[in-house]
Amino acid sequence: MRRMKILSSKFIKGIVQDDKVMDDGTPQVAFIGRSNVGKSSLINALTKSKVSRTSSTAGRTQEINFFLINDAFYFVDLPGYGFAKISDEKKGKLSNLMSSYLFNDVYTQKNVVLIVDCNVGMTDKDIEMFENLRSHNKNIVIALSKKDKATQAILHKTLSQVKGIVGSAYPIFPISSTKGAGIDELVAFLLS
Repeated sequence: MRRMKILSSKFIKGIVQDDKVMDDGTPQVAFIGRSNVGKSSLINALTKSKVSRTSSTAGRTQEINFFLINDAFYFVDLPGYGFAKISDEKKGKLSNLMSSYLFNDVYTQKNVVLIVDCNVGMTDKDIEMFENLRSHNKNIVIALSKKDKATQAILHKTLSQVKGIVGSAYPIFPISSTKGAGIDELVAFLLS
């Protein structure tokens, strides 16, 4: 069987309010997770490019970024939830925009990739996001990021914790954006 590949990726736009790109008929894969969990790094690893800006500063993504993949669908990089160093007013606007995008029935996503730090496991905020996504019947994919920084014992413990919370109905991909582990498998799943 021929493996699906990402052949092209292009930044389309970053939005800070409802925009027609959110519902233009193009299939979408959204990426969500805590600040500094590696969303932008994962998008770059999946696309084998530097299409998404990365930063060591948590909360750098302060808009919803749309990337056109293979001229056929969008990867959507959502701001991280958690400890972004922005004003409460801007944080509130971002939170409302994310909620509108993820939980308003007008907007649909083919998949929502919930990224969890392999070395931390699912935090209360991750569990809350998962429960919200599940209650809105989203196709959730769990990506355990930073696998390369975890020992086998930590990876095993995190996998057990995540499976205990999400059950067996959702695919889980331990990945490393820097080493490439699990990236091809995740791409194949997202493009299938």
